Amino acid sequence: MRDVAVVIGVLALINVLAHFTFDHATTLFVPAGALALLAYARWRGFTWNELGLARSQHRRGLKWAAAIMLPVAVIAIGGALLPLTRSLYLSDHYDTVSVALWGAFVIIPLQTVIPEEIMFRGVLNAALTRVASVRVVYLAGAGLFGLWHVSSSLGLSESNKGLTDLLGTGVAAQIAGVLGAVIVTGTSGLIFIWLRRRSDSLLAPMAFHWAVNATGALGAALAWQLS
Repeated sequence: MRDVAVVIGVLALINVLAHFTFDHATTLFVPAGALALLAYARWRGFTWNELGLARSQHRRGLKWAAAIMLPVAVIAIGGALLPLTRSLYLSDHYDTVSVALWGAFVIIPLQTVIPEEIMFRGVLNAALTRVASVRVVYLAGAGLFGLWHVSSSLGLSESNKGLTDLLGTGVAAQIAGVLGAVIVTGTSGLIFIWLRRRSDSLLAPMAFHWAVNATGALGAALAWQLS
């Protein structure tokens, strides 16, 4: 349990430093935190196989990645094309094509997908697997992943036009936005953990994570162009 406690503590510290210190602190603290946790895990004797990063696991992970990415992209882009759901894609963060492309292929992989998968489905998952049942691995891993997104979703209802129209503004809207984000990301965490365990590779949840976030960014740019 010592490793689980240390990992959770470091995750909490990274989250606070990334969101409550200075502008764009996530660019520094999230990737650096992932490297620090990876180094800690290796120092504590966790193998590359336990972390989902062994060379022997790559081929199977890539097969899963190839099967995952296309359907996710079709669903996400389709949502931007449909008038009924288009407004939910209108995020201020990706209101131009150039910004969405930079986000999808640079920022999202390097600042979000790879670091978060290393921390949660890599190090945290390995630490939990050593001491807990499968059910606890799923519930704790997904729950902590949902809570990880509380800080980043504090302004969610104001930065997304569709959500602002749906939820309104003010404290109640902010709370609703945060709760919605925690539920969605926590549920996603269950899927990511399943992919990690089913594929026996970190590449599969990385692919799904990237596909959801990146096509969401590209779908946002498309939605703005069509609005």
